[in-house]
Amino acid sequence: MVEPGLIRAAQTGDRDALITLLREIETHVYRTAFYILNNEQDAHDAAQEALIRIYTKIDSYEEKAQFKTWVQRIVTNICIDKFRRNKPTVSIEEHELVFQGKESVEREVMSGYTAQDIREAIEQLPDHHRSVVVLRYLQDFSYNEIADSLNLPLNTVKSYLFRARQQLQHLLQDYQKGGVSG
Repeated sequence: MVEPGLIRAAQTGDRDALITLLREIETHVYRTAFYILNNEQDAHDAAQEALIRIYTKIDSYEEKAQFKTWVQRIVTNICIDKFRRNKPTVSIEEHELVFQGKESVEREVMSGYTAQDIREAIEQLPDHHRSVVVLRYLQDFSYNEIADSLNLPLNTVKSYLFRARQQLQHLLQDYQKGGVSG
């Protein structure tokens, strides 16, 4: 994800290295926040808060854990705190669909429904299940990296993922039957 030399330079007070480091991780941080919070404005706020915390705490990072794991722990904790403080709101986004040809219209509409339904299903998961799903399937973390990020035992991570998959399967059962909800 990020070069270790850049991290070390940022830790020693190299302002340019720190700015470069934050720019390299900002999209990753926002994406995680968005998938956990499922609200664009809240995700921007959480990502900004996470980047500020990384900026102020970079000297406390130890190379015992991977940098991306350390960053994910910060982002996830901020999102969970934010989610607990605020009741979740449903954001209604307007999307402009651009169709390439008649045969792609149905596919694009269906993929839009599918993506929205998956986001809504993930949003319905309990906080701890949502966090492990986002880290595993959207951020491609290993089970060990998730355990490190969330400070959980490995078996707990596996259990949360198992239960979350069951819940998602139930929530998305219309797709398994070939239907579309909404």
